[in-house]
Amino acid sequence: MSRIARDQHTIRMMISLYCRHHLHHSEPSAEYRALSDYACRRLQHCRWGEAKPACKDCPTHCYAPDKRQKMQEIMRWTGPRMLFYSPRATMRHLGQCISSILAKLRARR
Repeated sequence: MSRIARDQHTIRMMISLYCRHHLHHSEPSAEYRALSDYACRRLQHCRWGEAKPACKDCPTHCYAPDKRQKMQEIMRWTGPRMLFYSPRATMRHLGQCISSILAKLRARR
């Protein structure tokens, strides 16, 4: 599975968890399905492709401001809970964060 496809799967999972456990909906509403589709489209057309950094570290913010704020809200709520619902995705994300930090430290030397 490519990094883009993995990120799309993670985004959909996070939105689904947010809707189910935070909003107490059995499935995402039309608003959240549209947000999920928007995020996946943005990932699909990312100018960085497979070498993309995490969106929060990206020099090019391709989300509309309102959608970016909503995704930040979802990720802030869902992020800590991902360890219980998807430990593999959490470990992969932590590994990406650590490698990003190490790359920044190496670049400073």
